[in-house]
Amino acid sequence: MLIHPELRAAARTAPRPLLAATALLGAVALTHLAQAGLLALALAAVARGETGPLPWLLGSVALVVVLRSWLGWRQRRTAARAGALVRVRLRDALVDRLGELGPAHLEGARAGAVRTTLVDGVEGVDAYVSRYLPQLLITCATPPLLLAAVGLIRPAVLLALLPALLLALLGPRAWDRLLARRGGEHWDTYEELGADYLEALQGMPTLRAAGAVGRTRARLERRSAALHRATVAKLRVSLVDTGLTDLAVQGGTVAAALLACWSAATGATTATGTYLLLLLISECFRPVRDLAREWHAGYLGASAADGIAALRTARPRTSDGGTRDARWARPPAVRFEHVGFRYPGALRPALHDVTFTARAGRTTAVVGPSGAGKSTLLALLLRQHAPDQGRVLLDGTDVGRYTLAALRRGVAVVSQDTYLFHATVADNLRLAAPDADDAALRAAARTAGIHDEIAALPDGYATVVGERGANLSGGQRQRLALARALLADAPVLVLDEATSAVDERREAHVLRELADAARGRTCLVIAHRLASVRHADHIVVLAGGRVEATGDHTTLLAESPVYAGLVAAGHTEGNGLAA
Repeated sequence: MLIHPELRAAARTAPRPLLAATALLGAVALTHLAQAGLLALALAAVARGETGPLPWLLGSVALVVVLRSWLGWRQRRTAARAGALVRVRLRDALVDRLGELGPAHLEGARAGAVRTTLVDGVEGVDAYVSRYLPQLLITCATPPLLLAAVGLIRPAVLLALLPALLLALLGPRAWDRLLARRGGEHWDTYEELGADYLEALQGMPTLRAAGAVGRTRARLERRSAALHRATVAKLRVSLVDTGLTDLAVQGGTVAAALLACWSAATGATTATGTYLLLLLISECFRPVRDLAREWHAGYLGASAADGIAALRTARPRTSDGGTRDARWARPPAVRFEHVGFRYPGALRPALHDVTFTARAGRTTAVVGPSGAGKSTLLALLLRQHAPDQGRVLLDGTDVGRYTLAALRRGVAVVSQDTYLFHATVADNLRLAAPDADDAALRAAARTAGIHDEIAALPDGYATVVGERGANLSGGQRQRLALARALLADAPVLVLDEATSAVDERREAHVLRELADAARGRTCLVIAHRLASVRHADHIVVLAGGRVEATGDHTTLLAESPVYAGLVAAGHTEGNGLAA
């Protein structure tokens, strides 16, 4: 059958161990042939009543069996090593690809489906590449040689052997398209079930609070039933494939054996030739049977190939076409210059002719009602999207001219939705600065107002915070993420609702510390509470995707109805998603 390009590409990541595994598999096949020849000689000697050669012949058979066992062990180890190498390199490539695609790609994808591709799909590719492909090569190479040997001994036997082999190898190919379609349906259902299970696990507290556990369980049962139906539909086709192969193998073996016996009865072949024919006939079909077994082992990889290819070939919203790799010795200014942007499918633009400057080394706050476009501005700065009109400038240079690595190194972000890994406090902090010493960790934590609480944890900075920081409160998670961003020491610091989960008393302390830490940095702040922005050097008010006003707190109270309304409401509405 045709091999999916994605599977061929995966095999090319570990050519040497795969070739070694194939060579060892070929050596195993040669031991089967050697054993067949020796057994033929031994049986012929018994038929002639000659016992003299039997000891060395049977001893040779025993040595061949021992050699085959050792070669098989080496082959399995080599194949496992090749599969592990393919698995690691493929996963690394896919994770790197996800990094290139950025958050904008994941907004339209389900985390569970991506996880299924990265874990189960890659595991299936491992089995396909390390087990099925070597056996496929052996199956293509061995039967022609055996057919030639049979033809030299007794050409008439080929009349039964050759059609049976062709039917066993080529007959199932008639179902390839149907099998591929059933495999695609099975994989899609498998992905959906994986995504639903992950979503249910992550949202279990919400489901329990809403009394929706029973409904979710019913949905998962329906997904499981759909997967069962897809699996059975795939198995029906696969069983037809297997049945046809077995029919060809068994029928071909019987027919060829009858012809061999007829040749012996008519005296056309010697005893040695007859026994050799019978044993070679069996060996002709051994690779076919082994191939069918390995095909079922690696079928999940074949089913997952389209999903892996879709992830690998997905195009990022913004490509990493920049060439400038800057390291700023001083804080850069951030300027939005006549920026316009519309989300795909949106009825109206999220931003329209937005122009303002976040001055170098100063703090600029962006406020506005929900849907004003605040988060969209940050997404454009981080190149998660590219503006439709205008430019976003960093230190006077279009952000598109910087490499993504340089941009991420220069801009540290703390968002409302923080993410902490199942690791220690210190490990989570060092994500931004792997070489930071303990003193730097403590200094950043003090600035973020979290040091004393970390010190009070059972193991201090060595305390494991749990998945997504489950062992910490929302405010603690935010302040830990803030400390991580400060530790990165980036010249531009973006705070997107970074203290929304912190109580007002503690927020005031954090803001005072941040004011000191922000010196020497360009800060861009989106905040929920007025205390977070009223002392900013510059405030930009957005409304309906446009800049409604700019200035300081006192000026805007007098000149901006939108700002005055937000102040009157007692807060600024953060976390605004652009409409």
